Amino acid sequence: MPMGKEKKRNRKKRLFKILAAAAVSAAVTAITVTLLVICVFPVVRIYGDSMSPTLFDGDIVITRKTATLERGDICVFSMNGRIFCKRVIGTGGDEIRIDENGVVYVNGTELAEPYLNGVSLGNSTVEYPVTVPEGSYFVMGDNRRTSIDSRNTVVGYIDSDQVEGKLLLRILPTPEIPD
Repeated sequence: MPMGKEKKRNRKKRLFKILAAAAVSAAVTAITVTLLVICVFPVVRIYGDSMSPTLFDGDIVITRKTATLERGDICVFSMNGRIFCKRVIGTGGDEIRIDENGVVYVNGTELAEPYLNGVSLGNSTVEYPVTVPEGSYFVMGDNRRTSIDSRNTVVGYIDSDQVEGKLLLRILPTPEIPD
């Protein structure tokens, strides 16, 4: 066999090996990213305006799977087969009181809420004060006038096993870490 044909055949073999390795690498990367998105960092779309002015209808956010939240965290939780996004106001053992004007008190201290445009009692069907049960959270939307949240017995307390994750980052429309 002439030398030129042998070189050509070896080049084709090397090229095939390189392309095969690249294809396997791309497949492994795609599978890894998919598993991370599903299992560790779920991507969630926001529906409605209950979290405005922090988040808006149509925003897409990245969350981190966790059931441990702190006051002020924005969490994603499931209820009746749907996903909701609200802010943690109280954790297990906290006493929550909301006055007639909508000002929130946690353990007797007024809660500083710089992320709000205004306070509102909203659609509250709860008698205050309430004490958040251990292993549960009291959550509220940032748009207090329209949010249906823990102030209403329809939602009530969120159990830690309902929590899907903590909000990390808004990726659309523009990347931003919410307050």
